[in-house]
Amino acid sequence: MSEREQMTLRADTRQFEATKGLWLTASTWGYPDNAPVVLLHGGGQTRHSWGAIGEILAEAGFYAVAVDMRGHGDSPWAPDGDYSWATLAGDLARICDQLVAGPMIVGASAGGLVSLAAVGGGQVRARGLVLVDIVLDLEPVGVNRIRDFMQARPDGFASLEEAADFVAGYLPDRPRPTDPSGLAKNLRRGADGRLRWHWDPRWVQGSEGHLAGIAQLAESAARIAIPTLVVRGGSSDVVSQQGVEHFLRLVPHADYVDVAGAGHMIAGDRNDAFAEAVTSFLRSLPRSPQVVGRRPGPERGSQ
Repeated sequence: MSEREQMTLRADTRQFEATKGLWLTASTWGYPDNAPVVLLHGGGQTRHSWGAIGEILAEAGFYAVAVDMRGHGDSPWAPDGDYSWATLAGDLARICDQLVAGPMIVGASAGGLVSLAAVGGGQVRARGLVLVDIVLDLEPVGVNRIRDFMQARPDGFASLEEAADFVAGYLPDRPRPTDPSGLAKNLRRGADGRLRWHWDPRWVQGSEGHLAGIAQLAESAARIAIPTLVVRGGSSDVVSQQGVEHFLRLVPHADYVDVAGAGHMIAGDRNDAFAEAVTSFLRSLPRSPQVVGRRPGPERGSQ
């Protein structure tokens, strides 16, 4: 591999213009003129959850774009507290307008619902869609566990070690990392010296509205005609086999993969199997993307 090729596999940082005057931060891998793949994380996560798959996609010849959704990571919080599916779908549409060709979209959990809203609502003309452990009928036990996690420590943590212990309690089946420094990307130190998760608390406060809005996405799902893949964690407590079967009745052309030994956070639990399933699906799509962007850019603060 040449030095230039190696450089494209490293994560760069790019800013994308979103709706309502916000600019969202993204990590990118690969050549910008390659077929784009937009990666959307789940609620409470950041673009860094896609680090491993981003490099794999670049090696496979794609341009991977992992975005911090509004209210998360290094992207700004919504001044008006609006985190509705419609607004988030509008953000995704604006991002896709700034890519050179119609993208493939991979959305995990809440990011998958945003993708459904944007694609099924006709805002994004994507070439393919991957939904990562998300359907329209969700299991209350798993949903409540996520919400409890996000609401549990408003006072934050005294150290990265304390935060790592808390995460280990939430993910008992995943080995606790000996070095918790990776968590630093998801935490910010406040004026009181304590570390807190870098998401807008209003996202969690609006979770009831998010759940109520999921039922309205059934119409969007039924309108999806592009190639679609549902990837479920075999041990997920958020998505059941019955939930997948209901979704497949709405989108009967969709493919389905079950990743054994993975929970709701599939990429973190079984990244090898997850990457293989997603990359194989994306490679099967037509390689002559239809240009949908109104213009390339604008870009701000690219590194």
